[in-house]
Amino acid sequence: MPARKTAAIFLLALLCAAPSIPALGSRDQSAGQPRKIEATGVVRLVGTSLFPTLVITGEEREWHIDQREQEKLMGLQQQTVTVKAQEHSYELFFANGLSAGQRYVLRKIAIIRAGDD
Repeated sequence: MPARKTAAIFLLALLCAAPSIPALGSRDQSAGQPRKIEATGVVRLVGTSLFPTLVITGEEREWHIDQREQEKLMGLQQQTVTVKAQEHSYELFFANGLSAGQRYVLRKIAIIRAGDD
């Protein structure tokens, strides 16, 4: 009898936990395929003092700069740049499973033009 009671409690706990599984979030595996692009925009520092990150803000999109590449662009803040890079995209999700949009990350960056054009 105690084994049945334990199994019933376990089954009940499993059923209660099942609806919250989508709230854990995930990443769309089909998104993430890199493509070579040329991006133009203003280099900006965003985030908090603990977790600063560089972005290039273009007219239609914002690209986050990969952590290993940020040193290349750190001295160009508030300037307009054109770069060639690999663009990686990731689907972001809220905790409730709804889509939060795409995040675009640039890697393997080569600066083509920099200045206040």
